[in-house]
Amino acid sequence: MKLWLASASPRRAAMLLPMYPSLYQEGLAGVDESPPTGTVESQVLSICKRKAAALKESNEFDAILVADTMISDPDDHSLSIGKPTDKAHAAVMLHRLSGRHHQVWTATGLYWNGSWTFWCEHAVVAFPEFSDEILSELVESGSWKGKAGGYDLHGAMGAHAQLIEGTESVVLGLASGALEHLGALASLL
Repeated sequence: MKLWLASASPRRAAMLLPMYPSLYQEGLAGVDESPPTGTVESQVLSICKRKAAALKESNEFDAILVADTMISDPDDHSLSIGKPTDKAHAAVMLHRLSGRHHQVWTATGLYWNGSWTFWCEHAVVAFPEFSDEILSELVESGSWKGKAGGYDLHGAMGAHAQLIEGTESVVLGLASGALEHLGALASLL
C-alpha cells in the first residue's frame, strides 16, 4: 500500500516506516493552523480536518495521513499551547510547564478507501521543576523547534518528562487508534 504522510514530522515518519517502508512524506503548506475557539480537543481536531480538506484526491496513493498535535494549558483546558517561534518563546513555554502535568492532544486523519476517518486522543505528561540550568540546556538544545509545547519527548526532554497516562505515540504526534488501524491494513497487504 502506498501511504502519503502529509506531514514534515520526522517523529511521525519514524513511527510509520516499520509498517510502510516505502512511505512518501511531504508536508502541507498554506493550511490555516490558527486554533479556533473551544476545547483543545476540538481545536486540534478542527485543524486536522482543515489539513484533510486542503488535500486533493490522488490516484497515486492508496492512503493519505494528516495529523496535528497541541498542548493544553495546565490551568485552562480551552487554551492551547502551540509551537514556539524562537528561543525566548520556547523558554516561556517550558517554564510554564515546569513542575506540572499537562495534556497532549493529537488528532489524526486517514483517507483510505474513498473516505476520511479521524481519531482524537490525549496523553498526560509530567515535567519536574526545572532548574535554570536545565531549562537553559533544553532551550539551547534546539529540540523545541517545530514542536508543540516546545519539547520533543525523544529529544532533550526525554531525560526529564514522564508519561503519566495515554500512549507515547500521541505525544509524538499520531493517535494510537490510527496506528493500530494502519498496522491492521499493513498486515492485510
